[in-house]
Formats: sequence, C-alpha cells, structure tokens
Amino acid sequence: MEDTLYSFENRQKAVRRKHTRMAKGYVTKLNKHGVFVQEPDHKASGYVMRKLMIALVGLLTFKSFVLYWLGSDVYQGKVDALNTGTAIDKAGAFLMQIDPLSAQIAQLFKFFTA
Repeated sequence: MEDTLYSFENRQKAVRRKHTRMAKGYVTKLNKHGVFVQEPDHKASGYVMRKLMIALVGLLTFKSFVLYWLGSDVYQGKVDALNTGTAIDKAGAFLMQIDPLSAQIAQLFKFFTA
C-alpha cells in the first residue's frame, strides 16, 4: 500500500511541476504518432537577464558618478594604481576604466549640476 501511495505522490508532483511550467508558456507539437501534444516552452526566463541589466546599469552609473566627482585625470590615476595590483585589482581596473558611455554620462552629470 505504501508503494502505491508513494507512486501516486510522485506522479502528482510531476503533474504539478508540468502544470507550473506550462503556466509560463507552452507550445503545441505533433509527436511521432500524429497526436498533437502541448509541452512547456523552454525559453529562458527573463529574471536572470533583468538582474544582469540592473547590475550593468548600476555599475555604469557608479562609474560615471565617480568620474564626474573626481575628474578624469584623478580617476585615471586611481585606475592606473589599481592596475598595478593583484589579479583581482587588475580585473577591477579593467571594469572601471573610462569608456565613452560613462564619459558621456559624466558630462550629463556636469550639465545637470551646473
């Protein structure tokens, strides 16, 4: 009796999991027997991409504000000093180097504060 109950609970969990996945989207396909079946859509979730974009925009805003606050000469000196450190420091220097977009955003900060 316990085996039957265990088997039923496993089937029930599988149905619930499939239902949850299909609630996020499904596609209708024709299987090899000629029967139309609906399967969960395997498109990637936007959750990870959204978090990645938020982090990227945050980093860009931070870089631009620090560039505006320190000025380009002092900022570049700090990045050069960071570049002479360990591997982690060099990775940070690579991320924090002045790029055209952060320089333009820093110019916008100057425009709004003047």
